[in-house]
Amino acid sequence: MKIIAFANQKGGVGKTTTTANLGAALAEQGHKVLLVDMDPQGNLSVTSGVKAHELETTIYDVLKEEVNINEVIIHVDRPNGNIDLVPSNLSLSASETVLNAKPGREFLLKEALAELEDDYDYILIDCPPSLGLLTINALTAAEEYIIPLASEYLALYGTGQLLQVVDIVRKRINPDLELLGVVVTQYDGRKIHCRDIVEQIQEHFGEKVFKTRIRLNISLTEAPSYGQDIFKYKESSPGAEDYKALSEEVIKGAKV
Repeated sequence: MKIIAFANQKGGVGKTTTTANLGAALAEQGHKVLLVDMDPQGNLSVTSGVKAHELETTIYDVLKEEVNINEVIIHVDRPNGNIDLVPSNLSLSASETVLNAKPGREFLLKEALAELEDDYDYILIDCPPSLGLLTINALTAAEEYIIPLASEYLALYGTGQLLQVVDIVRKRINPDLELLGVVVTQYDGRKIHCRDIVEQIQEHFGEKVFKTRIRLNISLTEAPSYGQDIFKYKESSPGAEDYKALSEEVIKGAKV
């Protein structure tokens, strides 16, 4: 079982889109995948076709240690049946206050996921757009993390702060945590500024930048409104093509 967190404190960079569609691409190749929504906005849950606001139990109840993680897992309806979801909703927004007093609060997610050791090939964790306790829990539980970066002017802004948090987590909590890669999203190769930004990202992260770039694609924008991943919504789209290619890179590069 490989556990990968998707982290970037900047919103709107394609973090949830990448978590959902990379998970779908891995499932398309026959892998058993669990998606974990650690964002109080619940966007990964909505993208998976779940009415998050109607849920009585979520990841928040798991972190509070009131229910077992198996009790909140939801099967995602899709053709090959290989994806499950640990959902989230706005109740998780209280976590920073409620969980802060818990001993070992950074390990709550890691301990919960340990229950699932033999059940999945990949666990993908969608972090919130912040560097608080929820993201630290994800980085503590993960073996590797992926940074989605939009090909826009402020792409690298704030990544230094994220890497500082990662260094602290690695030194104090999870020494095995590694950067699996940086994925460029919202890419339009026709635009000079997009190409220039990708060059900057490559100069900064070197060989850690995935070769696959997620192109701007209207189908990727539309799919969540139908509660579907890109493969279920429009398998013939450039978005599906890109996430399939990214999944192949992840499979080759992820820790064994």
